[in-house]
Amino acid sequence: MQKKQAQQVIDTDREYELWLEYKRTLNQEIREKIIKQYAPLVKYVAGKIIAGMPGNIEFDDLVGYGVFGLLDAIEKFDPEKHVKFKTYAVTRIRGAIFDELRTLDWIPRSVRQKAREMEDTIARLEAQKGGSSSDVEIAKSMGLDVKDFQKLVLKLSGTTVLSLNEMWQGQESGEKIAIIDNIEAPKNLNPEFIIEKEEIKHVIVTSIKELPDKERKVLILYYYEDLTLKEIGAVLGVTESRVSQLHTKAVMRLRGKLGNLKKGIL
Repeated sequence: MQKKQAQQVIDTDREYELWLEYKRTLNQEIREKIIKQYAPLVKYVAGKIIAGMPGNIEFDDLVGYGVFGLLDAIEKFDPEKHVKFKTYAVTRIRGAIFDELRTLDWIPRSVRQKAREMEDTIARLEAQKGGSSSDVEIAKSMGLDVKDFQKLVLKLSGTTVLSLNEMWQGQESGEKIAIIDNIEAPKNLNPEFIIEKEEIKHVIVTSIKELPDKERKVLILYYYEDLTLKEIGAVLGVTESRVSQLHTKAVMRLRGKLGNLKKGIL
């Protein structure tokens, strides 16, 4: 065991030195080596994403979109920040796939409108209460009974797969800030935007803490522990569809919080 741990330390050190050399020389042989080493990561991320997509979305297409994210990650990764490249790359790969999916506009307009209505309703209720609203309260405000509300949440689940990767766009630079944003603000950003970005991160962290317990656990297990919805269901002892509902409501609450921030309510 100690020998294996020592070897892992050596491998990590070698990779760090390899990254430093690549950033210094931009050697294309090193770049190809890095691409080859992390190419399986693209298929892994694409496999997780397609699980929540409708049948007309092709796995190979997602892989193709994700490759651009991997290449972008390689060019922008800074080994001096001592963040694992795998962690950084997953965010970039996922973001590239989501960006392309958004351009396809595969979500029907009627579904998109319902998602916006629910998001606005949650934002309004929680701004009034100063805390989380229940399913009953949200359903009543939307003119639905709880059963129909739960059906609607399931119907909207596909739209929220993208949501946490487009939660905010800065006014000064246009840079998007996601819930799992690992990228520090570039030095050339306007100082006002750097402050804005930190405030947004604070709101996101605070909002997550304020989520109902199961919704918070779903977000943590899905975005930080990298579990699938099915695996999360096994951990929490609920069905996969229930996990999907919890995820959707959690995303709606977070988007509502940021929506209120943008309107100056928070």
